[in-house]
Amino acid sequence: MLNGWRLTLSKCFLLPQRYILGIMGFFAIVNAYTMRVSLSLAITEMVIPINATEYYDPEACTPVGSNQTNSAIRDQSTLYDWDEKTQGLILSAFYWGYVLTHLPGGILAEKFGGKYSLGLGVLSTALFTLITPWVIIWSGGNWKVLVALRIIEGLGEGTTYPALTALLAKWVPLKERATIGSIVFSGSQFGTILSNALSGELIRRTKDWASVFYFFGALAILWFILWVLLCYSDPSSHPFISDKEKEYLEKELSNVSNVKLDVPWKSILTSVPMWALVITQVGHDWGFFTMITDLPKYMKDVLKFNVSQNGTWSSVPYIVMLLTSIMSGWFCDFLVRRNIMSLTFSRKFFTSVASIGPAVFIVIASYAGCDRMLAVWMFTIAMAFMGCYYCGMKVNALDLSPNFAGTLMAIINGLGATSGIVTPYLAGALTEDHTLAQWRLVFWITFGVFGVTNLVYLLFGTGKEQLWNNPEYNAEKPKQPFEENGKANIEMKTSM
Repeated sequence: MLNGWRLTLSKCFLLPQRYILGIMGFFAIVNAYTMRVSLSLAITEMVIPINATEYYDPEACTPVGSNQTNSAIRDQSTLYDWDEKTQGLILSAFYWGYVLTHLPGGILAEKFGGKYSLGLGVLSTALFTLITPWVIIWSGGNWKVLVALRIIEGLGEGTTYPALTALLAKWVPLKERATIGSIVFSGSQFGTILSNALSGELIRRTKDWASVFYFFGALAILWFILWVLLCYSDPSSHPFISDKEKEYLEKELSNVSNVKLDVPWKSILTSVPMWALVITQVGHDWGFFTMITDLPKYMKDVLKFNVSQNGTWSSVPYIVMLLTSIMSGWFCDFLVRRNIMSLTFSRKFFTSVASIGPAVFIVIASYAGCDRMLAVWMFTIAMAFMGCYYCGMKVNALDLSPNFAGTLMAIINGLGATSGIVTPYLAGALTEDHTLAQWRLVFWITFGVFGVTNLVYLLFGTGKEQLWNNPEYNAEKPKQPFEENGKANIEMKTSM
């Protein structure tokens, strides 16, 4: 009876369950990023408009149209006097909480499954997003209260990447890893596109910045309901997976243990490839967070776009990045399957493309001056290259240790996210006068961070599975756990 019910339900799905999980994982990140990024554009309309006579910029752009410096908000009492440093603190506050729950989220996902670790994290962020306008207005625009609220939102969302990585380790075979991983993680671009494009239109049509938070909070709650109904932590616990897919995954993921394992902390924390990934993640996040938190401010303060134009043009780079991340994931898997590239070389190659391209074109964009379309296209090319990160270093934690991928992603993504604390505040502190020259310095710093962190990955990164991924190896408790990291590095150098 039960098997017949399972068989009937499995036939209702046109796609295998691992693809359904991948699609829902994609939308998990979409929702996470819409709620995270929505403030970046909304805050440009939440502050009292800048008086351009307060500072002088010899490279200043001329506003397009006659109403560019006027507020788009109907109720002027909901505008607040937050200076650039204060705005930087508000934008960075999310990441203060975000970094703290990565490690607990990864451990919980590996111990109890990623389904509820991910789902409840997104749900909590959704609820706090919904009450954001009320909290701001109730506090009279007290930025300290908003900072506290954003920290709490970050705490909820910190479980997202560790839980998703743990889920992918249980569901995705090696030969599909770059493709499905790139699709899932490209949700960050789609979420940024959706947030920027719709936020501008929502504010323009409602003349109220609060609509942004209501809309994206409600979407995330809808996702949570579907997630609970459709997705499960592993194939063995899925009630209506087909026997064919279940057998296939058991065969392809034979190196992934279904036993709850003790985390080999000493081996992980002395792993050179793991720390190379941490440093590379810092570089990626530095560039990515600089763009998602500060590009709307650059578009308004330097290029003088109005709120609707800002939302539209701020989203264009991420549309192209979304396409390149998916295409590069497929291409990477193709190259590895055909033995054209080794796994290690492919990870390093695509990571380097995703570092050097953005570093160069972000700086070029700052020299485009007031040629608005040239600047937009330079930013777009930069983000197109950045899409290659996802089949490079972003899925590398799954290569190193599928059994402890959630814990690895927690450490890597959590420490990398410290960039999100630094970059908004640094940009705010360096651009107090809103001049092009000040923004150019921000982009040159980003160039340097990209270059240094990518060099570290080229020297010490690897696609080899680490010895401490093996439960039997960990049971032996070797006296020198660092030996496997040295071996991995030797293998990496010979594979180059």
